[in-house]
Amino acid sequence: MAIRLRIACVALTMAVATLAVAAAPLPTDPRVARAVQDYLRQQQAEESKDRDERVAAHLDALANNAGSPVLANPHGDITVVEFFDYTCPYCKAAEPRLMHLVAGDRRVKLVTKEFPILTPASMIASRMALAAAKQGKYRAFHLALMQREGILNESGIVETAKAVGVDVNRARRDMAAPDVTGEIIANFNLARAIRVFQTPAYIVGTHLVTGDSADINFAVEVARAKK
Repeated sequence: MAIRLRIACVALTMAVATLAVAAAPLPTDPRVARAVQDYLRQQQAEESKDRDERVAAHLDALANNAGSPVLANPHGDITVVEFFDYTCPYCKAAEPRLMHLVAGDRRVKLVTKEFPILTPASMIASRMALAAAKQGKYRAFHLALMQREGILNESGIVETAKAVGVDVNRARRDMAAPDVTGEIIANFNLARAIRVFQTPAYIVGTHLVTGDSADINFAVEVARAKK
C-alpha cells in the first residue's frame, strides 16, 4: 500500500511539473517570429505559384470549353471563370458584384462552371441550368436562381425555370443528355486539376483568386490581369 502511495505521489508531482512547463510563456525572440513570418510568406507564395501554373496549364478548357455558358462578352480579352453552386450563399452574395463588373467593363468575358457539390438540389439545379441553355434561357435562369432566397429544392428549381420561360418538359429530358453530364464531369475534373475544392472560386486571367469571397475586389483583380 505504501509503495503504491509513493508511486501515485511521484506521478502526481510529474504531472504538475508537466503542466507548469506547458503553462510557461513561450520565448518571445523576435528572430523566431521573423523566421516564422518569412516561412509562411514563402509557403503562400509557392502555393500561389503552383495554383497559377495549374490554371495556365488548363486555361483553354477553363476559358473556351464549348459546353460552358458565357454570361458576358464571349469576345472579351480578360476572362473571369466562376465555379459556383446554386445552393452556396457566398456565391449568391458575390454574384451582384460580379454582374456589376461585367456591366461596366466590356473587355471582361464571364464563363460559368456549374460545380454542384453541396446538396442533392445543387445537381438538379445545375442540370436544369444546362438544359435551359439548350433553349437560350441559361442567363435568365441562372440569374433568377442566384437571386432566389431560402432553401433550394426541386420544386423551387422547376418554378424558377417556368418563370423565365423554360419549357420544363423538354428541359427534364435534356437534363439527362450526355453533353450535360459531360460538362459537369469536366468541371469536376478541372476543379480537381487546379485544386478548387469549394465554392465560390474565381479565376481572373490566369490567376486563381483566393481568400474570403466577400473581400474580393473584382475590378482590382481585372485591372491586375490587364497589366
